[in-house]
Amino acid sequence: MELSAAAALGAALAVGLASLGAGIGDGLVSGKTVEGIARQPEAKGTLQTLMFISVGLIEAMPIIAVVIAFMLLGKAS
Repeated sequence: MELSAAAALGAALAVGLASLGAGIGDGLVSGKTVEGIARQPEAKGTLQTLMFISVGLIEAMPIIAVVIAFMLLGKAS
């Protein structure tokens, strides 16, 4: 296997797994937030704020993976 083919495969794998992990993480955070709001409706504002911060941090992972994938593809060619 050539280096560029291995780099492309590694980049695709990294981005795909990061996206999968982010999707699972977003689902868990959103589900737990809805559950928390259902249990304590008066804490809705605090829970939503924490949810948006958490989702933003979770979504940073696929973006970092894409940047690393581009760097990996850039070095292989």
